[in-house]
Amino acid sequence: MHPETRMVHGGMDGLADAGVHVPAIDLSTTNPVNDVRTGGDSYESLAGGHPLKDGDSPVYQRLWQPGVARFESALAELENAESAVAFATGMAAMTAALLAAVEAGTPHIVAVRPLYGGSDHLLESGLLGTSVTWAKEEEIASAIRRDTGLVIIETPANPSLDLVDIESIVKAAGDVPVLVDNTFCTPVLQRPLDHGAALVLHSATKYLGGHGDAMGGIIATNSEWTMRLRRVRAITGALLHPMGAYLLHRGLRTLAVRMRAAQDTAGELARRLQTRPELARVHYPGLADSDPRGLVGSQMHGGGAMIAIELAEGFEAARTFVEHCDLIVHAVSLGGADTLIQHPASLTHRPVAATAKPGDGLVRLSVGLEHVDDLARDLFTALDAIRDAA
Repeated sequence: MHPETRMVHGGMDGLADAGVHVPAIDLSTTNPVNDVRTGGDSYESLAGGHPLKDGDSPVYQRLWQPGVARFESALAELENAESAVAFATGMAAMTAALLAAVEAGTPHIVAVRPLYGGSDHLLESGLLGTSVTWAKEEEIASAIRRDTGLVIIETPANPSLDLVDIESIVKAAGDVPVLVDNTFCTPVLQRPLDHGAALVLHSATKYLGGHGDAMGGIIATNSEWTMRLRRVRAITGALLHPMGAYLLHRGLRTLAVRMRAAQDTAGELARRLQTRPELARVHYPGLADSDPRGLVGSQMHGGGAMIAIELAEGFEAARTFVEHCDLIVHAVSLGGADTLIQHPASLTHRPVAATAKPGDGLVRLSVGLEHVDDLARDLFTALDAIRDAA
């Protein structure tokens, strides 16, 4: 089936047999067990990362939850993965991957900047017992050590929208698994496992949910990594809440139409913004100068719905621009129905080391579902405010 069809029907198996049309929301925190012996066996199996077996009790919500499992099944199918593991947040998902690497005795991480500010901060802190080598794409192979457990990239990168060649990274990484943060593209526009990655991470809070009302994270991968991640999730208690799972699963059903509509608007906005003298550069993967290697069309199926804008006059111009937007909401996060704008160096990337922090003139736009003319009018009015303040 085509991806659009799978987004609508993924994770819906068995509903007709149950006499319902949408999944039920099961809020049970505990489940009855058949007897002491089999209950104990079920607990041990689930806590060790194994899937729920027919006839076993789920025992406790921290170990297994039916709505979460449906969401995981749907996302795994969309990413062409064997399975997926869902977490309370995107950062909980990243944490689980790092802890799994530490547990395996491979705590060294190689990562390519830029990354989401929270991911960058976590890696730089060493809080989980990891160490990190920051490398450029061409430096990956030389950065690998015997104790390297993961190579981590994000493409398009947050917030600059730099594109990374996944296949090139995988080749350079050799036997070391590559984790790709696919939050900006979603499986509608990019499927990293098809290009050799071992793990695909999403902040499901963003496009997968799509309405800014549910938090979650998820990693799609193979069965071996799934077991390792489930074990970490069970031990740390980072399971996605059932209500969040319901909302995120529901979001998948409209993901394709939302993503493509927002992408169409973003592409048009990026082209219009290029005409403004207040801007030093517009970063958007659909523009030729933002995609010199032609990854859009080969690795990506479109430019996406994120835009990064560099104001020629730096911080004060960026501040004026952001604060004079009226329709567009000044807020962190992305991927919702409404358009958001933020200054990454002051917010999401504030904890990032000074040498890697985004420029003071950089502003990030998450383009939503409004009409392109209304968004352009709002942005151009904000740009006029820069000119008037000069």
